[in-house]
Amino acid sequence: MIAYSARARSQLQALLAHYESLSRTEAVRNLTTAMASAEVRIEHNPLAGLPAPRPYPWLADLGFHWIKSQRYWIAYTGNEPLAIVAVFHDTADIPNRIVP
Repeated sequence: MIAYSARARSQLQALLAHYESLSRTEAVRNLTTAMASAEVRIEHNPLAGLPAPRPYPWLADLGFHWIKSQRYWIAYTGNEPLAIVAVFHDTADIPNRIVP
């Protein structure tokens, strides 16, 4: 099981609350599925992630690994212990929302 940083948990809870407030049950289900898929992929091959989301190559300086799971970019640590550190919808303004 992969740990989640406090920031990642907060981001995930905010996304879920947003979808729930709009009664978007399919979006809640898709986010849950995306996160479960990301966890499996990260555990299977932690070093397979990208150094940054493709639209923002300069985020590689943060030192995270990034994967895309459905409509979400997920940042995680590539070393042990593995931890998801950020979760963003693919239309989010990631550079202005991520705080190292």
